[in-house]
Amino acid sequence: MRKKWLLFCILLILSSLIAVRPVAAADQERQWQDETIYFIMIDRFANGDPANDFEVNTQDPYAFHGGDFQGIIDRLDYIKSLGFTAIWLTPIFDNSAKGYHGYWIVDFYNTEEHFGTIEEFKKLVEEAHRRDIKIIVDFVVNHTSPEHPWLEDEEKADWFHERKEIVNWDDPEQLETGWIYDLPDLAQENPEVADYLIEAAKWWITETDIDGYRLDTVKHVPVQFWERFAREVKSVKEDFYLLGEVWVEHPALIQPYLEAGLDGATDYPLYRTLLDTFVEPDHSLKSLFQSLERNAAIYEKPELMGKFIDNHDNPRFTYFVIGKDQNPELRWKQALTFMYTTPGIPIVYYGSEIALNGGNDPDNRRMMEFHTNVELVDFISRLGSIRNTYRSLTRGDMDVLYEEGGMAIYLRTYEEETTIIALNNTTEQQVVTISEDEIGANRELAGLLDDDLVRAEGGNYTFVLKPEHSEIYLVRSRTGLNYVTLFGSFGVVVAFIIFVFLAKKRAKMRES
Repeated sequence: MRKKWLLFCILLILSSLIAVRPVAAADQERQWQDETIYFIMIDRFANGDPANDFEVNTQDPYAFHGGDFQGIIDRLDYIKSLGFTAIWLTPIFDNSAKGYHGYWIVDFYNTEEHFGTIEEFKKLVEEAHRRDIKIIVDFVVNHTSPEHPWLEDEEKADWFHERKEIVNWDDPEQLETGWIYDLPDLAQENPEVADYLIEAAKWWITETDIDGYRLDTVKHVPVQFWERFAREVKSVKEDFYLLGEVWVEHPALIQPYLEAGLDGATDYPLYRTLLDTFVEPDHSLKSLFQSLERNAAIYEKPELMGKFIDNHDNPRFTYFVIGKDQNPELRWKQALTFMYTTPGIPIVYYGSEIALNGGNDPDNRRMMEFHTNVELVDFISRLGSIRNTYRSLTRGDMDVLYEEGGMAIYLRTYEEETTIIALNNTTEQQVVTISEDEIGANRELAGLLDDDLVRAEGGNYTFVLKPEHSEIYLVRSRTGLNYVTLFGSFGVVVAFIIFVFLAKKRAKMRES
């Protein structure tokens, strides 16, 4: 009889917990637009295996600093705690001397020995997948290292374009055949070259079970090659993601590569607007909203574009912020809130969570430091948790309700879920009133970042935001007391009391 009572108590506790559990769209199967990407330069993240630290010099910004696969494995729980669901890694392939960044490839079928073995990379992928984190690998088809063995092979002389600089960067032929940074330019129009590169890309998917490629220097490779590459690579693994680096100033120049089969691109046109808007306060968000509208008009799937505000090729966002005598932590919070709550996939460069500084390459590739800005780390963790929970933030339609002088309010709606984002990018407290007609009557807006609560009064909702502050609200029915929650909580208390009572009674019987 006592066992039945104990079982009843346990079931009551579980049913009570289910009753108070918030139901969110995060229960749905994840899609690529739902991901949040953490971008890691392998050599500069974490040194987990000193055994591969040959020719390491942390005082030389152009040398290897010791980061490796094991270091990333050791920090996977840290990355997951920040809310990231995917990791983009710089190239993992064997490089020539001082190729710490991975872009001077000498062997497409081997890992860089400073990073670890293929077996260790497989372990990294396996451990990431065990934590429900996807792995994207940077893949380079445009060029090789000047020390690649092919350059000494007479039979492969036609595997490279003639050595020449790009003089006219508006000339497509020069873009696709010229040598950038004096790196040997591969001739993808040669069937043998195309076959080799595509087979290598397919092999890594089959061998290691990675989830996507970030494709380097896309505009320097013919669109025809990308059509075949995308078709064949995607035949290997379902839902394999292809993110292209198309460094251009206008979205129309990106579109041909998406039509060729790439899923998305690093959004350089949006990057400059993000930087100009958030590097210091009191900048309007109108240009950002216009950029998003333009993306929606040009791209078939703008939600698969990669949003970023710094990376390994540009000075750190923190660098620009400090240059304006601003507080990096406040500026980062505003920028990330916008990136996490608007269409597109956020890409966050390692170290952003501690506001890591750095100017031009290689200063923007400093060694990672951990736990030096706890408040910003906590903020990104909360922001990531919110994005992972509410699908309206990743899939929802977007409607701008208000924008004036840097204060903006916009909503995202997906199925039955609506979230509202209030972002004060100014140095003054802002008070904004929005009519019930825009949001709906008998609703309340529950703050997810700072537990704010907004209810309509006189037919209007009033938002009050401190300077350089933002909030994400969940729109829900205004119910007053939540009787379901109260009943569930009461059930937990009652069940616990019964459990304790029976346990004590059983102990006394044993003593007697």
